[in-house]
Amino acid sequence: MPGRTMAGEIEIPRLVTGTRVSLPLRVFHGRTAGPTVFVSSSVHGDEILGVEIIRRVAASLSARSLHGTVVFVPIVNVHGFLTGDRYLPDRRDLNRSFPGSAKGSLASRIADAFLREVVARCDVGIDLHTGSDHRTNLPQVRCDLDDPFTRELADAFNPPVMLSSSLRKGSLRAEANQVGATILLYEGGEALRFDGTAITVGVGGIMRVLHHLGMTPAVDPPPPTGMIALDGATADRPLVATRSSWVRARRSGIGLLEVGLGDMVDKGQQMGLIHDSLGTRLSRITAPFAGLVIGHTQHPLVHQGSALVHLAAVDPSPPPPTDQSAVTETA
Repeated sequence: MPGRTMAGEIEIPRLVTGTRVSLPLRVFHGRTAGPTVFVSSSVHGDEILGVEIIRRVAASLSARSLHGTVVFVPIVNVHGFLTGDRYLPDRRDLNRSFPGSAKGSLASRIADAFLREVVARCDVGIDLHTGSDHRTNLPQVRCDLDDPFTRELADAFNPPVMLSSSLRKGSLRAEANQVGATILLYEGGEALRFDGTAITVGVGGIMRVLHHLGMTPAVDPPPPTGMIALDGATADRPLVATRSSWVRARRSGIGLLEVGLGDMVDKGQQMGLIHDSLGTRLSRITAPFAGLVIGHTQHPLVHQGSALVHLAAVDPSPPPPTDQSAVTETA
């Protein structure tokens, strides 16, 4: 009913024990008409930070004063969430399994149910993610910045960094676009951890988007960029990145990074070293282009080819090499 909040669920395949499993939902249905927005988290089961973001946003909303409808889906990959695993028991990545099929694999069935029952009913979606595989990410929004409405929503979110990202086949963003929903993907923090800054930026960004869409009263949280020291960022203008690339290890060993999230680096700048267990230096980690550190590994033990530092070419930095696997260190 208008002006009411209700909890619900979407049933998905049971556990091997026969235990019933469902996607938890919480729906805020406003008293007056407006857009329908979903906010989802844990499409990757180990990326739990979004659950806390959703809890805080939901706690600040009132269906009585809301224009439109907000659907919260805090745990999309329930099976992975239960075990702290990025993937589903069938080893598939849910975010590469859309649009799915009601008669397909486990991942395909969950993707199909979520797309049909939630995404296809909404005008806008905000999908919450973190870094994976022992990596941490600077709070950022990834979306199609060439689309005017998507850019408008990204500007409203006002993250420290906006990264232009093309649609990837099989992803939630790509299939949501096919059914008419505009999606922002938010990244921040790391898997299996709560990061206070990433949570605060995420909560503020979602609230600003809802306000921009005319769904909530004029309560606009302070811009988040002041919490993160970024060269070139201002309270009303996030940094914009059109390209990004991972700097990878040329040698196996123990990596010691000398840069952190939000650091600006120059082309050729040393970002760390790789040693062996006896302290012999094996390699320098250097920047292949001038850019902003938007992610890095948290694991000091690295193998040849391991992703170490994620660099984004931000305006007015020159674009990075087109070959994403290009040599990015010097011995």
